[in-house]
Amino acid sequence: MKSKAEDLNYTAWIIRLNAGEMIAFEWLYNTYKHQLAGNLLKLVKTSDIAEDILHDVFVKVWENRTKIDPARSFEGYLYRIAANMVADFYRKISKDRNYQKHLISIQETVYQHIDELLENKYRKELIDKALTELPPKCRTVFQLCKIEGRSYEEVSNLLQISPNTISNHLNRANKKILLFLQNPVNLPYFLLLIWIK
Repeated sequence: MKSKAEDLNYTAWIIRLNAGEMIAFEWLYNTYKHQLAGNLLKLVKTSDIAEDILHDVFVKVWENRTKIDPARSFEGYLYRIAANMVADFYRKISKDRNYQKHLISIQETVYQHIDELLENKYRKELIDKALTELPPKCRTVFQLCKIEGRSYEEVSNLLQISPNTISNHLNRANKKILLFLQNPVNLPYFLLLIWIK
């Protein structure tokens, strides 16, 4: 967590960037490039592609330097651009059969098991968004079992349904949530959540 002094320092650099000072751009680039490059590499699995996207992100930062708000998080701004660029990359390669194996390997690492997503409060936001698309009973069962951690027996007594029905609801919920996560429209949002510490 940054101190107030550090926040002022970052704000000053953004103001200087707004004014078109190349030294401010270089300072921000050197401050964020390693962390952003590491996160990009985790997502695209290829250093050349990660470097290309990193370059494109900072080109966009420079092109939009006058529009960057010094009062808002520069890191959040940077990650939003990067997340959109990674999503665009996957949308493009998803149409190319030569990249199908690459996509499958990424999917295995990016779309984690739902229980693992729930362990992180920020990533849980994505699950909450996905839950809004479930039928009411299915959503209730998922919330009681997976989010509140209640046993099948407790939920069975509470909702007056059999454990087998609970299992069916959970399977249905897991499938729907995974489909939601795999929808390219939701990819930028998901990528942002991956990067939030």
